[in-house]
Amino acid sequence: MLKAVKVRLYPTTEQQESLAKSFGCARWYWNYALNACIQHYEETGKSLNLSVYKAYLPQLKVEHSWLKEDCYSAVLQCVAINLNKAYTNFFEGRAKFPRFKSKHHKQSIQYPQNVKVVGDCLDVPKIGVVKAVFHRPIEGKIKTVTISKTPTDKYFASVLCEVEDSTNQPSGDKILGIDLGLKDFAIVHDGKEVTKYSNPKHLKRHERNLTRKQKKLARKVKGSKSRNKYRKVVAKEHEKVSNSRQDFLHKLSRKLVDDSQVIVVENLNVKGMIRNRKLSKSISDVGWGMFVNFLDYKLKRKDGQLVEIGRFFPSSKMCSCCGHVIDELQLDVREWSCPSCNAFHDRDGNASLNIRNEGIRILSNGGGNPVIAEPRRSKTNKPKGRKASVNDAGSLHCTVRSV
Repeated sequence: MLKAVKVRLYPTTEQQESLAKSFGCARWYWNYALNACIQHYEETGKSLNLSVYKAYLPQLKVEHSWLKEDCYSAVLQCVAINLNKAYTNFFEGRAKFPRFKSKHHKQSIQYPQNVKVVGDCLDVPKIGVVKAVFHRPIEGKIKTVTISKTPTDKYFASVLCEVEDSTNQPSGDKILGIDLGLKDFAIVHDGKEVTKYSNPKHLKRHERNLTRKQKKLARKVKGSKSRNKYRKVVAKEHEKVSNSRQDFLHKLSRKLVDDSQVIVVENLNVKGMIRNRKLSKSISDVGWGMFVNFLDYKLKRKDGQLVEIGRFFPSSKMCSCCGHVIDELQLDVREWSCPSCNAFHDRDGNASLNIRNEGIRILSNGGGNPVIAEPRRSKTNKPKGRKASVNDAGSLHCTVRSV
């Protein structure tokens, strides 16, 4: 099993200069190889193979001696591999087209070998022994180490290790149905009772201070040292929002995973939902996709399952008592009565129970034969989508994630 540990680095001034040179070499080669791929496609209509732009490196090191002097050779090899992965993800519809990299944003380089843990430090080729803060021990065999620099000038290292599967984690036996929302972030139903977790609204808490600092940044002269200096002030405020969001999502996902063995959620179309200009900021801030990813990998570590039911499943409009589905339910209606059995429902609690019941039904049918909706064709060369269809489990686009 692969496990990554992210640690904070505190390089010296000389080591920061060496890292800056390595970031620059990796960025320059990425842009060079990407430009070569684009030009080759415009001339021939075919993609450039990985082996071709990998073979450019020896000649480039002769023409530009700083590529050989300032950067570890394996780092540039990883740049070519990562560019190939970016193209693969683009053609398979998982990501957008690769973009050129800039020196004004986050910087990162990857070391596939020869990085060692020496006490409380990391021994990095051509950089030296860098002081690090380990919040947990590094176990297993180190596969890769990715060193990154944030816009706020903080350095981190993500150490990917190969470790043995551990089954010592606390394991609950509940099956939870989760309805994600905006007023309440998560409404969790375990079959007996409903638990609601309120939405912290991270961006709204920092919005006033962030707006004030962004106005000051806008008044600075473009290209001036004062503007570049104040850009970090704004970046620090954005970093606070991001850190508070991740802290909340990690803690909540850990709590739910420790109490359960199976978690059922909806497969939400977040990209489509943020087109609503009145709710787009709130939907982008809440972090539903990140939360589901956290649930997924934490459940996999304890041999649990994450079940995603179809986005067209009428969880809110279906009566959890008799199964009657009403024709229409406005967003502002938070409570309703079933016209068939007269049962009174809280909208969110009823939806979370329906999600849980649908997940149990899918699992009882063996997970069915899930049909995954591919993205629609655009002007790029993405795969052509298919029409939605109901699988054997009876749920549109249901997905069962497990180890």
